[in-house]
Amino acid sequence: MTTTHLSLYVTADEQAMAEEAARIIVAQCAEAIAKRGLFTIALSGGRTPVPLFRLLSQPQWAKAMDWSKTVVYWVDERCVSPESEDSNYRLARTELLSHVEATRFYRMKGEDNPEAAAKAYAKLLADHFCLIPEEFPRFDCILLGVGTDGHTASLFSGDPALMDREHLVLDVYNPKQKTPRLTMTLPVLNNARCCIFLASGRVKNHILSTALNLMTAPVLPAQMVRPHNGKLCWVIDNNAYQG
Repeated sequence: MTTTHLSLYVTADEQAMAEEAARIIVAQCAEAIAKRGLFTIALSGGRTPVPLFRLLSQPQWAKAMDWSKTVVYWVDERCVSPESEDSNYRLARTELLSHVEATRFYRMKGEDNPEAAAKAYAKLLADHFCLIPEEFPRFDCILLGVGTDGHTASLFSGDPALMDREHLVLDVYNPKQKTPRLTMTLPVLNNARCCIFLASGRVKNHILSTALNLMTAPVLPAQMVRPHNGKLCWVIDNNAYQG
């Protein structure tokens, strides 16, 4: 049996939340490069990480990370063109990657057939991480958000994808927006050295009381992220904490 240690950081506002998350990422980056010569990070979309992306793109923060030894991946993606305003890749490229010396980033191809795109990204991960069959990549850092329904990545309550223990990446269907998506699976998330959740605003307060409870059997996708050999960090603002 494994236990997960939760580190909770409650900050004054979204900007302070971005600064705390940036400090964690910079520290993870330095440790990874010192030990393994490379820092691997997977990004999520949504509006919550935008202040973090913008902060990391500023000169003083950009210099704190060795982007030449940083490799960027995506946790999930909407099945849209990379130029679509709904694209997680476009968001990260516009707000962060275009402003730093990042040259190694690998997007999920949301414009392709979803099943084929999921298989292609799984193969890319297997090749990059030199995986053997039934092995999962070990990311240095995975950045996650949580929806008001408790979903994380593109893993939604009731989706059979939550039970998948075989695949690295799956094509799934968002029941609320009725759109297809691509997502890393729980075994990939739970194999990370560090998972960082970001949550802000009063609308997230009701879901956090459940998502942050690691003492009971998980009922929400976000609650199912429990790295078995890594850190779990939740960085939230005071509105999300107090409601």
